[in-house]
Amino acid sequence: AGAREDSRMDPDTDHEAATATGRCECGGVRYRLRGEMRPVVHCHCTPCRRITGHHMAATATARDDLHLEEDSTLVWYDRTPEVRYGFCGRCGSTLFWMASDKPSTIAIAGGALDQPTGLSTVLAIYTDEASDFHVLDATLESFRLDHPDDHPAWPGPEADA
Repeated sequence: AGAREDSRMDPDTDHEAATATGRCECGGVRYRLRGEMRPVVHCHCTPCRRITGHHMAATATARDDLHLEEDSTLVWYDRTPEVRYGFCGRCGSTLFWMASDKPSTIAIAGGALDQPTGLSTVLAIYTDEASDFHVLDATLESFRLDHPDDHPAWPGPEADA
């Protein structure tokens, strides 16, 4: 697939103040967000663990609120027909996660956001698949597998139809 997911992620000339900004390590992908971000969720599922090297710690926002300022090295890995991960093809930074059952939402790797984020971690999912060397945070609400569909921290700032 091409670098830009769709026209909603195209750079635009609207210079409304960003809620947050972020980028990959080498700067080949830079973005800004406008709008609400979901609190951070730790996903310990095997695919997220293998793709990130630990676990995915991600916020989420409405796809319409993500504006790519540079995407020359953005590559999408279609893990399944329903799930894809966006990363930098040059430095390897994990950046995004999207699922077809959440078409209006995009998850954003928390570590790629510029500091300070003002976010906090509220939830851990797929804890049964966490690495054996990782100590789970006992202060977080945790689910052995996926979270309930009606969990207040999911899917994020915009509920998909």
